[in-house]
Amino acid sequence: MTTFDLRKLRLRSGDQARERVEIELEPLVLGGQAYQPQPNAALAELTVTRASSGTVLELALDVSLEGPCFRCLQDAELALQLRLREYQAAKPEGEEERTEYLEDDRVDLSAWARDAIALALPDQILCRPDCAGLCPVCGKDLNAEPHEHVEERLDPRWAKLSELRQE
Repeated sequence: MTTFDLRKLRLRSGDQARERVEIELEPLVLGGQAYQPQPNAALAELTVTRASSGTVLELALDVSLEGPCFRCLQDAELALQLRLREYQAAKPEGEEERTEYLEDDRVDLSAWARDAIALALPDQILCRPDCAGLCPVCGKDLNAEPHEHVEERLDPRWAKLSELRQE
């Protein structure tokens, strides 16, 4: 877990500081599959702006997730550019004026980055946008070997039902 102590910046109202930080990221598990963030120990830029009403935290990082494609199970890579912003009021009156990533002037950068990555994910992580996936009959990769299966002969006892389906 990577945290950053804001007290070491010694910012007064109106001051801003930029820091380069390395954030340790844990693998993200989706549908039982692990997706590894690359690079692990992602280099990020943290910007802290102190205002009279509170603190604005900004985090910028580029990271890729590597793991299996949702359709064909081949290696897939998803590149993400994250530009994040959080606000913590000096005297918060409600949950909307508080960030869950800041406690006792320590920012939990790992949790913030993990949550942002999870929110930025598409519905499916694919090896390429036109991935054909696996054949539902034989399980072969349709990207490498496109094919179709000949419809099997039906049992003659089901012939009447097949006729109803064709109507």
